[in-house]
Amino acid sequence: MPALEPELERAQDVLADLLGIVVGRLQPPLRVTKLEGDAVFAYALDGTCGASTLLDTIEQSYFAFRARLRDIVHATTCTCEACRQIPTLDLEVVVHHGSFVRRKIAGAEELTGRDVIVLHRLTKNSAAEVLGQKGYALLTDDLVQALGLDPEALGLRPHLEVYDDVGEVPCCLDDLGQRWQAESERQRVRIAPGATTFERTFTVPLDAVSAWDWLTNPALRSIWDADRLDVVTPGGRQRAGVTNHCVHGPDVIVEHVLDWRPFDYFTTGVELPGVGLLRLTTELEPRGGDTTVHLRGEPLSGERLAAWGHVSDFVLPAIDASIESLGRHVAALAPPAPPRERDV
Repeated sequence: MPALEPELERAQDVLADLLGIVVGRLQPPLRVTKLEGDAVFAYALDGTCGASTLLDTIEQSYFAFRARLRDIVHATTCTCEACRQIPTLDLEVVVHHGSFVRRKIAGAEELTGRDVIVLHRLTKNSAAEVLGQKGYALLTDDLVQALGLDPEALGLRPHLEVYDDVGEVPCCLDDLGQRWQAESERQRVRIAPGATTFERTFTVPLDAVSAWDWLTNPALRSIWDADRLDVVTPGGRQRAGVTNHCVHGPDVIVEHVLDWRPFDYFTTGVELPGVGLLRLTTELEPRGGDTTVHLRGEPLSGERLAAWGHVSDFVLPAIDASIESLGRHVAALAPPAPPRERDV
C-alpha cells in the first residue's frame, strides 16, 4: 500500500486522537462495539444506563472532544490544508432506543435489526442545518419516552426526520455547542482536601461511573440512604440546580446541587440550623477496578463553626451510617446474569 501524503498522515493522526478521546469517555457505561470510519458505534442494554448517566456521558464526551480540539488548535503551527481544517471539526451524536440482535461475525460483535437500521439512517440527518452548527445530539422520541425525559424542560428542540424505507422518525435536538459554551463559563464549586470541617474517605468495588450512579441516581440512592429522598429532577435529569429534600425522622434537610462534574465530583449545599448552607463535595478517584470516594465539608469559622458544633452530633453519625449502608449494599451486589442473545 502506498504511504500517505504528509498532510493526510497529520489528518489521520488528529482524527485518531480525537476518536480515542471520545471512546474513552463513552465506556463505561456504554460498550463500544466498533469504529466505522470516523464514527463510533456503542450501545447499552436496557436498564443498565439511567437517563442522567446517559446524558452526562454524551455531554462529557463532547466536552472532552472540544477541549482536546482546542488544545490541538492552540498547539498547531502548520499551515497545510489538513491543519487549517482542524477548527471546523465537530461531534455529532445520534441516540436511539429499540430492539436488536447481537451476533458474532468473524470474531467481532455485530448488532442487527430494524432499529439498528433506523439508527444508521439517522446518521444522515438535517440537524446541523436546523441548528446552524454541527455539534449536536439527536435523541429519538423512542429514547426520550424510554428514559422518561421531558424535552421541553431540558431545552431540547422537537425535530422530525423522514426516510423512504423507515418512514418518519420523531426526534429532539440538543445543541451541544451551546452546552459547551455554558460549561466553559460555569463557575466551579469544589471543596479541596486539607482545610475542611470534616472529611470521610471510603472505597467501593465499582468503576467510577457505576459509583457515581449509586451516589446520585435517586432510585439507587433510596436503597442505601436511610433518609427518604424526594428529588426534583427538571426534565428527568440530575444536574446543577436540582433541589432534593431528605426526610430524616421529623426533620427535612434541603439539599441543593451546586456543581455537577460527571464522573469526577459533585458539590451540594445542605441547609443546617444556624450554619446555613454547608457545601459538601463528593469526589471520585478511580483506583483500578475500584473507586475511592472523598466526602469533604467546607471550612467554617466564627458563628457558623460554633453552630456546626451543635448539629454535627447528628449530621456526622447520619453520614457514617449512610456510608456503611452504601458499602453493605454494594458488597452484596450479585454478579450480573449472562446477557441474553436478544436484548432491548
